[in-house]
Amino acid sequence: MPITEYLEKHARLHPDEVALVEINPANQPEKNTTWREYNLIEAAEGQRYRREMTWRDFDVRANRFANLLLSRGVKRGDKVAVLLMNCLEWLPVYFGVLKAGAIVVPMNYRYASDEIKYCLDLADARMLVFGPEFTERVDAVLPELTGITDFFFVGKEAECPAYASLYNKMVYYCSTIAPAVELSDDDYAAIYFSSGTTGFPKAILHDHRALMASAKTEQAHHGQTRDDVFLCIPPLYHTGAKMHWFGSLVAGGKSVLLRGVSPEWILQAVSEERATIVWLLVPWAQDILDSIDRGDLKMDEYRLSQWRLMHIGAQPVPPSLVKRWQEKFPGQDYDTNYGLSESIGPGCVHLGVENIHKVGAIGVAGYGWETKIVDEHRNPVAQGDVGELAVKGDGVMKCYYKNPTATAEILTEDGWLLTGDMARMDEEGFIYLVDRKKDVIITGGENLYPVQIEDFLRAHEKISDVAVIGLPHDRLGEIAAAIIQVKEGMDCTEEEIQEFCLGLPRYKRPRKIIFADVPRNPTGKIEKPKLRERYGADRLVESATSN
Repeated sequence: MPITEYLEKHARLHPDEVALVEINPANQPEKNTTWREYNLIEAAEGQRYRREMTWRDFDVRANRFANLLLSRGVKRGDKVAVLLMNCLEWLPVYFGVLKAGAIVVPMNYRYASDEIKYCLDLADARMLVFGPEFTERVDAVLPELTGITDFFFVGKEAECPAYASLYNKMVYYCSTIAPAVELSDDDYAAIYFSSGTTGFPKAILHDHRALMASAKTEQAHHGQTRDDVFLCIPPLYHTGAKMHWFGSLVAGGKSVLLRGVSPEWILQAVSEERATIVWLLVPWAQDILDSIDRGDLKMDEYRLSQWRLMHIGAQPVPPSLVKRWQEKFPGQDYDTNYGLSESIGPGCVHLGVENIHKVGAIGVAGYGWETKIVDEHRNPVAQGDVGELAVKGDGVMKCYYKNPTATAEILTEDGWLLTGDMARMDEEGFIYLVDRKKDVIITGGENLYPVQIEDFLRAHEKISDVAVIGLPHDRLGEIAAAIIQVKEGMDCTEEEIQEFCLGLPRYKRPRKIIFADVPRNPTGKIEKPKLRERYGADRLVESATSN
C-alpha cells in the first residue's frame, strides 16, 4: 500500500478538518496577540503569520502538482528535487511527486551552490522545486544544471526568475483528480541525502514499502489519534521530521509547522495550537529549560496541560536533561527514538514511554525491526560488550544510489544495515549508544567514547553544550579535547572544568579544554568534522598532562 492512500482516505472521510498549519512567528506584529487572529492578515512582504490547509485541500494540491508533472512529461522513476524551507506547500509538493509515480528528492536548505549542483547531478534530478531563499544559490550554478528540464518557483510572482515557472499559477490550471498512476510497495519513492559529515553527501534510495514501514512504526510507538496535534519544528527535508509527521498522517491528526526555534515561539505554538506532541532536538530542549530557569519564560502564561508527549531523537540524549525536563513538566510522557536516514529516519530503536526508568538507553528494537550488536567481522558480540549496532526491517534503504561500493560497506546480503554507531546491550535487552565508530578516540591504546564524557560534562551547571573530539598527539596518538559552550551570562574557567572532571576515571578526563560555541547541523547533530578541522590541524607535541 503506497503512503499516498492515507492522504486520499482523510480527504474522503474528513475533508474539512485541518491537516496542516504553518506558523511564521517572525511576522508576528504584536508579541502577545494570539496567532488565531492572523488568519487573514498579511505581512508587508506578503507572508501570512498563520496559514492552514484542510485534508481536502492537501489532497487537491497534491493531485494538481502530480498532473502538472505528468503534463511536463514526467515518467515513472523520474526524480523531482525539492529545495524549500518548511512551509504549507512542502508536503503537497512531496505527495504530488509520489502520486505522479516519480521519485522525490528532498534537499538540505543549508546547501551551498556547489552542494546543490552536486546533489542534483548525483540524484539525476530532472526537475527542481525551490523557494525565494534559494534563488541566488540556484542562479550561481544555473548554466551547469544541464539535467534540469523544469524549474518551479514557490513564491511571489514578482520574484520568480525568468527561467522558472510560477508554481501557484501553474498548478491552478491542473486537474484536481488523482492521476491514474498505479503504485506498488516495490516502486522507488524517495532519495534522501546523508549528513555529509565526511565530505559531500551520499544519495539514499528508499521504496514505498520503506515509507509505509516508517509511518506504521511511528504511529505504533506514539499512538497518534485524530485528536492529537503534532508540532513539527525540524526541517521537512530530513527523514526525522518527515517520518515523525507520518504518524499524524496515519491517524489523520493536525500538524503545525513552526518556522522558528526560540523557546518562546515553541511554547507559544504549543499553547495557541493546543499541541499534544512535540519532537525536540537536544539544544532546543536545553534552551527551553535554561529560559525557564532564568525567568525569561513563565510557564503559567501558556496553556500546556494538553501537551502529553515530548520526544527527542537525532543524537544521544543526556540523562541529566531528561531529569530536568521531568521536573519542569512532571505530567508529561518522555520518549527517545534512534534512527538514521539509511533506515528511513527514527524508530528502528525505540525507548518507549513505559521505560522511563531506562533513560540513557536508546531502547529496544522498534516496531517491525530487529537489532543486534556485532564485531568487526559482523559476528554478534557477548552481552555487555561494545560493538557496532546493526538493524534490519522494511525501512532499510535499497542502496546508496549509484554507489555500490559504499552500499556494500554497510548493507549485508541478508538485509542487515550496519549503522556505524558503537553500542552495548544490557541484560534486559536495552541498547546504549557508546559513540560513532569514526568518533572513537584511541589514546595510549585505550578507547574513549566521547558521548560518555559529553554526558558527564553536561551535568555541570555552567555548561550549555559540549563536544568531545580527538586531537592528534605525538606520544599518545590522540587525546580527548572538550569544546565547551558556556551558558549565557555565566563565566567558567578551565580550572573549574578540570576539578569537575575529577569525577571521571583518569583516562577519560579531557586533556584539553576549549571554550567556544558548539556547531550543530539542522537536525541537532554536533558537526565534529568541523571541530576536528578547526582545532586539529596542528599536532600537539606537548607532553600529556596528568590530570
